[in-house]
Amino acid sequence: MDVTSSHKETKAVKPFALKWKQRLPYFIAYGVLGITTMPIILMYLWLLMRSFSEQMKFGFIPVSFTLENWTFLWTAVEQGGTVLPSIWLATWNSFLFAGSLTVLEVIIGVMAGYALARIEFPGRQALMKTTLILHAFPSVALLIAVFYILNFMGLFDSLWGVVLVKTAMQIPMTAWIVKGFFDDIPWDVEWAGMLDGCSRIKVWYTIVLPLVKPGIAAISIFSFLSGWSEFLLLYTFILNDQNVTLSAYLHKLMSDPNMVDYGLLCAVSLFYMLPVLLFFIFTQKSLMQVSSGGGKRV
Repeated sequence: MDVTSSHKETKAVKPFALKWKQRLPYFIAYGVLGITTMPIILMYLWLLMRSFSEQMKFGFIPVSFTLENWTFLWTAVEQGGTVLPSIWLATWNSFLFAGSLTVLEVIIGVMAGYALARIEFPGRQALMKTTLILHAFPSVALLIAVFYILNFMGLFDSLWGVVLVKTAMQIPMTAWIVKGFFDDIPWDVEWAGMLDGCSRIKVWYTIVLPLVKPGIAAISIFSFLSGWSEFLLLYTFILNDQNVTLSAYLHKLMSDPNMVDYGLLCAVSLFYMLPVLLFFIFTQKSLMQVSSGGGKRV
């Protein structure tokens, strides 16, 4: 009887131990992710609490709830004796800049990516090899050259001028990414459309583009986020307050270290992040559907 009961206990223990052994990698992975993301979560939590409190006791305990920090939504903000532009004007300019950048980058990038993937032309391979090099130049290294070009074209202190500059800097990488998605589409799909009497452009528009929707969605999302978070080019080439964006608006709040209202700064920072969070929530499904584009043909 003792041997039989011992055998049954051993059989019961083995599945339990095996179950925990199989789950151990998941516990380790989630533990590492939790430890690494905890500081970021705490920073955002502190930002939220500080925006609704008059001060923070010991640096992290909110004291006395208030909405005073959010009055910038309906009143003008005065900083060092200077009245800042309306937050809604800055918001509109940010949406205008990011939206225009997204439209231009997607249209030009998709056409350039298709040409690189499907059309043989002189210098094609050399252009593809230098594409990533062009994208590698940091914006700060090109500021002087960009200033002379914008000034010559009469686009200095203009949102449209900065949109063109930002678009030109991002198109190389966008075209390379989209090319990978076009490479994944078999030639037979296009040949079948042209044999049915469709022109090359009609085949591209009606047959090929719907097949690369995940890639177009991905570059659209990344283009918008890049435009929304842009600061250096806007800060350098935009002087008029009527063209200010939210990133430059935040810089104005921090321009004088001795007069920074941290409650107001935290509230404006949360307001600046809110569209990005909403945009990510509504587009994460498209991002999850994106598979890595390949480069079958060079």
